[in-house]
Amino acid sequence: MNCRRHGSKPTIALWMLVAVADVAILVATTGFVMVFLALAALAVVAGGVVAYRSLRRPQPEPVEVVARRRA
Repeated sequence: MNCRRHGSKPTIALWMLVAVADVAILVATTGFVMVFLALAALAVVAGGVVAYRSLRRPQPEPVEVVARRRA
């Protein structure tokens, strides 16, 4: 019995082809405008999540620079 581990490159490539085919079917049935609007909404939501996470991150405290004299 030939056992292949999960997540191998051919498996991932196959699922990527399936995803591309699904998008092509979606475009063919609903039209390009609906797919474009859905992708735009997804981009807006992703941008909002990134902005929210970056604003919640605490800002680092500024470090005081100490001037040193040369000997």
